[in-house]
Amino acid sequence: MTRSFALPDEAATADLGAALARVLPRDKRLVVYLTGDLGAGKTTLVRSVLRALHYTGAVRSPTYTLVELHVVSGLNLYHFDFYRFTSPEEFLEAGLDEYFNEAAICLLEWPQRAAPFVPAADIEIFLEIQDNTRHAALRAESLTGTECLTSLPLPLLS
Repeated sequence: MTRSFALPDEAATADLGAALARVLPRDKRLVVYLTGDLGAGKTTLVRSVLRALHYTGAVRSPTYTLVELHVVSGLNLYHFDFYRFTSPEEFLEAGLDEYFNEAAICLLEWPQRAAPFVPAADIEIFLEIQDNTRHAALRAESLTGTECLTSLPLPLLS
């Protein structure tokens, strides 16, 4: 299952993040791959999800820290960024596999740089910029991912 959206401005990205926040499972793990070029909006989308969950702290790309934990609305949401990896083995060397437990929501930027060691995605979000407009394609990769995307409220954008 794939759903696609145009994101003409930051408000539209915030709307998509809010919609995603509403469908996050509370009782099982969810792994979301965020793919796209630099500046495509991966961290902006994560920030929008967190803001919709009423998180008020700073939300930065964990480029140097590799992972940031945000405990909000009863969720343990982990934001990973593997951009600086020079080899996939760095994922194991850093002990990051321990974060992918039963009740974690894991949002991964640059997951391909940690493959094959990262868990499989439940949802893959492809972000790109075409003609000065961001576009998002969300693809379910598991039953949990399909349940989330099926529940995604429409219309998304205001």
